[in-house]
Amino acid sequence: MCRIAVTNRRLCQGDFLTRVESLAKGDIYQAVLLREKDLTQEQYDILAKEVLNICQKYGKKCILHSFPEVAVRLGHPYLHLPLPLWQSLGGQEAVRIRQHIVEIGTSVHSQEQLKQAIELGADYVIAGHIFATDCKKGKAPRGLDFLQSICQETKIPVYGIGGINRENENAVLQAGAAGVCIMSGCMAGTWSASGIK
Repeated sequence: MCRIAVTNRRLCQGDFLTRVESLAKGDIYQAVLLREKDLTQEQYDILAKEVLNICQKYGKKCILHSFPEVAVRLGHPYLHLPLPLWQSLGGQEAVRIRQHIVEIGTSVHSQEQLKQAIELGADYVIAGHIFATDCKKGKAPRGLDFLQSICQETKIPVYGIGGINRENENAVLQAGAAGVCIMSGCMAGTWSASGIK
């Protein structure tokens, strides 16, 4: 089972890079997804270098998000692209980026989007949101049945996201997910100490 820490500077309590380091050096998370898509490409490039250094220091996987040119320029093999962004790249551009990236994933919110992701060649998908979460305030969660249907439709890894915590993560795994993505818990520090059960 893989836990992925998903970053969001706006939810972070305290210094962001200090929080990232605490996530990377602990034993809860196996990867950090640097999801700071409000930044400019130049700002993201600077932050990505710092976060990559931290993740490399502790032997943790870092997945860049939304900025394919940053991943290509840094020679970084892991990239997450929002589905509309990936679809907008166009054939030749998508092929060029794919030549530099080992693993590309995307997020899906329906069976149709899953189909589109597979056609694009996604190596994994993040499906959500599964449970109610403040990050999607007022939006009804899609639930475990949705997650299970996504997992049953594909052989690529599926990671659940949205309102996942210690109490419900096992249900996400039982629905067929390869792992879970945590944003609020890791950024607020409620799920970032080493050695949780």
